[in-house]
Amino acid sequence: MNHTFKARHAAIARWHCSVTNLRDIIATWRERSRFRGDLEQISRDNSYLIDDIGLTKRQVEAELAKSFWQV
Repeated sequence: MNHTFKARHAAIARWHCSVTNLRDIIATWRERSRFRGDLEQISRDNSYLIDDIGLTKRQVEAELAKSFWQV
């Protein structure tokens, strides 16, 4: 009985860890998506600000070409 309880507890702990990791991944994807959207708007509406934050047009284009899951 004790062995079964430990096995179940371990399975639940792994599941919880997986769910937590998944939430973190999704949060990171959302953050990247928002950042890239903001960067796109800034580059379109206020391109002088891109120079102010130290990025080149080429760097901005490379960042905007990435999908939300890409680093």
